[in-house]
Amino acid sequence: MSEATKQDLHFRALERMYLAAPVNRFYKPSITIGAESARIEIEVGEHLFHAAGAAHGSVYFKMLDDAAFFAANALERETFVLTASFTTYLTRPLTGGRIHSIGRVTNQTRTQFIAEATLYDEYGKPAGMGNGLFVRGRQRLVDTPGYDLLP
Repeated sequence: MSEATKQDLHFRALERMYLAAPVNRFYKPSITIGAESARIEIEVGEHLFHAAGAAHGSVYFKMLDDAAFFAANALERETFVLTASFTTYLTRPLTGGRIHSIGRVTNQTRTQFIAEATLYDEYGKPAGMGNGLFVRGRQRLVDTPGYDLLP
């Protein structure tokens, strides 16, 4: 099996793992993972609003952290990566539509990854950004629910 095929199988397994997470039954996201990057999309509706009629900050955090996390875990094939810290900046209110976040790894060492993500509104305008530190965990990916290398 070629290295490119192994890498693609890993990306698709991570996507299945993400979609299998119970929290995503609520958000109903889609995800696409590539080399050192990840893109996540959700539909923003009133069920995600705070009292002032825009998306709650938790939506920003989830979209940004998930995109950065999966960009990092795209580089790690053995263990589940953990978020050690994450800083979120909310720059524009989200009041509806299909939004997406794109994460990418900016630095990697033997034990950690630094990744950043940008969140875009339905018109493609930046609405938030974030960056975080991710570390290799102890849990093996093959032991993680949803992670399956066979389609």
